[in-house]
Amino acid sequence: MAAQPKRGGERRSDSGILAKFTSSAIVSRGKQAANDAAFVSQKLLRSTGKAAWIAGTTFLILVVPLIIEMDREQQFNELELQQASLLGAPPTGPALK
Repeated sequence: MAAQPKRGGERRSDSGILAKFTSSAIVSRGKQAANDAAFVSQKLLRSTGKAAWIAGTTFLILVVPLIIEMDREQQFNELELQQASLLGAPPTGPALK
């Protein structure tokens, strides 16, 4: 039982040291640096999300219709080639533009 009060006394002195440690200038600067880093990373994530949205919508508006048009043209060329082979014309390669 004599050991228990000793531990309690150690805890009181530890809490005093802990209080001094947490209120020191170095710890407060570290906390401020961590808060600043969190703020900057949050802003970076927001701007990255906005940039990703802009890139995605630009892709949908500009590139997807181009892909669809190229696919249509390829299908049309294949259809012309098939019809020409059915009519007995010699097979030709894809038309160069």
